[in-house]
Amino acid sequence: MFDEDDLEAIREAKADWEAETAGPTLDRFGEREETFTTDTGGQAVKRLYTPDDIADLDYEDDIGFPGEEPYTRGVYSTMHRGRLWTMRQYAGMGTASETNERFNYLIDQGSSGLSMAFDLPTQMGYDSDAGMAAGEVGKAGVAIDTLADFETVFDGIPLDEVSTSMTINAPAVVLLAMYIAVGDKQGVDRAELRGTIQNDIMKEYIARNLFIYPPEPSMRLITDTFGFAAEAVPNFNTISISGYHIREAGSTAAQEIAFTLANGIEYVEAAIDAGQDVDEFAPQLSFFFNAHNNIFEEVAKFRAARRLWARIMDERFGAENPKSKQLKFHTQTGGSTLTAQQIENNVVRVGYQALAAVLGGTQSLHTNGKDEALSLPTEQSVRTALRTQQILAHESGVADTIDPLAGSYYVESLTDEVEAEARDIIDDIDDRGGMLRAVDAGYIQQEIQDVAFERQQEIEAGERIIVGVNEFEVDDDPEMDLESVDEEDEQRQIEQLEEVKAERDDDAVDEALDAVAAAAAGDDNVLPPVIKAVKAYATVQEICDVFREEFGEYQPGV
Repeated sequence: MFDEDDLEAIREAKADWEAETAGPTLDRFGEREETFTTDTGGQAVKRLYTPDDIADLDYEDDIGFPGEEPYTRGVYSTMHRGRLWTMRQYAGMGTASETNERFNYLIDQGSSGLSMAFDLPTQMGYDSDAGMAAGEVGKAGVAIDTLADFETVFDGIPLDEVSTSMTINAPAVVLLAMYIAVGDKQGVDRAELRGTIQNDIMKEYIARNLFIYPPEPSMRLITDTFGFAAEAVPNFNTISISGYHIREAGSTAAQEIAFTLANGIEYVEAAIDAGQDVDEFAPQLSFFFNAHNNIFEEVAKFRAARRLWARIMDERFGAENPKSKQLKFHTQTGGSTLTAQQIENNVVRVGYQALAAVLGGTQSLHTNGKDEALSLPTEQSVRTALRTQQILAHESGVADTIDPLAGSYYVESLTDEVEAEARDIIDDIDDRGGMLRAVDAGYIQQEIQDVAFERQQEIEAGERIIVGVNEFEVDDDPEMDLESVDEEDEQRQIEQLEEVKAERDDDAVDEALDAVAAAAAGDDNVLPPVIKAVKAYATVQEICDVFREEFGEYQPGV
């Protein structure tokens, strides 16, 4: 990019600038901080960046062109000039009918994809009438007990016209089976189904703790999904390997991509060990990242993640299909950055985070509602969040050229630094025997906790300013209308479940569950019998209990 003579001239000019121009100003006024770092403190931020900071970059090998290795500039050749990112809004409103109403509202408002939140009982494989579910039905998302609930959620919504992302992990095979069953009932060709199941159990062991089964059988369910989907639902992403929750738990940006890609390595290795061809299943892998407030750090993180994954798939797994090397990802703005104080400020935070995601080349984006620090978002806050994306897409100009920050001395240098740090972390995980062993030993969890603790100390000491929380406070925040779940919804959900059980064919259910048990105990793929079971209206818990009986339940530290 620059030869050595050019670089030497730049170094001399910079030295002159520091002495003659910047120096007197610094002597007189100083700077706001003694040292500057990125938001997560991983990289020092210099006063000025020049071509000397990217002197070691090779354009073709390190940056390249969109749609070509190493995919630093994007996985598609035209990126957002050809097709805008999918605009999703997370929704799950207590009951299936309420969720259907919210989904239709979002579609009417211009949302191009649906994102489905499930309540805690569903995420843990319990039905609404279970003792463990009491008081939690419909609270954190929609309650799903049987296929009847899914049929209600998607009533009037053709599955060949929408893309649906489902935030479900341990019971992912059951919910995917329900989605396929609804598509079958609508007469939709399975090859036309589009969407994503999160299905990332590793991050549950690390950050969220919503797991059911031990790691080994959990990985078996995931690889069965890979194998089934490659043939049956080739346009459905079989996993969303999630750094989002890792970042929410407190990690740095570099840790977010390192731990996420290390999880990805674990899934790829498990599928290969199960006899699958990397170039058959890897194109259906997708990723899920967080977007925080530091625009440049986030853009660098996304660019570094794409480049690093392409190199991992090439160097470690010998992938030949270009789609196997393309890191496609969904982004959600940072829930942990939202504040209960002065919640209108959250609209601004979300706008900057969405900007970073688009500049970083995301394929899909969810923008948080301003009130999500307090409750499920209201229709008004969801509309504002969606309008944030639409204004970015149609008024800001950021989608009009591909990777517009490429070539920035700062962004390219930071991209290189984030990738190098993430690679070092992955190497350390390899030395510890891989991600499963590192998680089992508590190493990953401790690394995240240490960062989160340091961050909280900085906030409490006033070293890190959170606007409206520890600086620029107001005496009173105005009251807001907040979304709430009707306490009677739980009883209605239980009554609906009882009706389904009373009307279904119990012999067909028993036969279907026996087939699921036989597949789980043997080597057959579990998806076909699970699909038959949900079509017989077996419940989420009945199917999950079959797996509990065969696989056991995970007890950390035992």
